[in-house]
Amino acid sequence: MKQVLFKYRILLIIILLGMTGGYIYWRFVGCSSGTCPITSHWYSTVAVGGVFGYLAGDTFNDWRNKSRSK
Repeated sequence: MKQVLFKYRILLIIILLGMTGGYIYWRFVGCSSGTCPITSHWYSTVAVGGVFGYLAGDTFNDWRNKSRSK
């Protein structure tokens, strides 16, 4: 378990940052009328932030691994 956490630590940190960003977006900008499908509930906005964090973190890991192999 520790090896997996150590291997994917950067990706996990970026996912958590994306989830935090999603919550902050919901808290300060989110839809107050309840008609917006993503931003009307905090849990959907946090999930979308986590997905964006995963995509950004995976891109960063690919870039980092490519620069290490040169």
